[in-house]
Amino acid sequence: METDFGTVLTSLGQGLPVLLLHFVVTLLLLALGVACYTAITPFNERHLVRGGNIAAGIVYGGTIIAFAIPLGATLVTSLFLLDIVIWGLIALVLQLAAFGIATLLFRDMRPMIEGGMWRRP
Repeated sequence: METDFGTVLTSLGQGLPVLLLHFVVTLLLLALGVACYTAITPFNERHLVRGGNIAAGIVYGGTIIAFAIPLGATLVTSLFLLDIVIWGLIALVLQLAAFGIATLLFRDMRPMIEGGMWRRP
């Protein structure tokens, strides 16, 4: 089965703009998720990380990854932009809910992160 180069270029010309739009929307959802998380946490992760706080860096990096994984999966599996937006918002809500539950379960999390300490098992 032979495909000519013109068909490939036509397909690329139609698919690439859609992919780029989906990618930009996914990045915007990631930025929105990180901004919402940063707004609701009782400490400023960026400030703590700049100050050399390793615990805050681990928590902040883990949060970004926790938002990025479902967004990346949505980007790969969704055909429509609305799918990405809906599932991205669901991932955001679930991540913020998980943070709320972790805050309730680990009441001493804030002083541990601000102090740069992690408990050893």
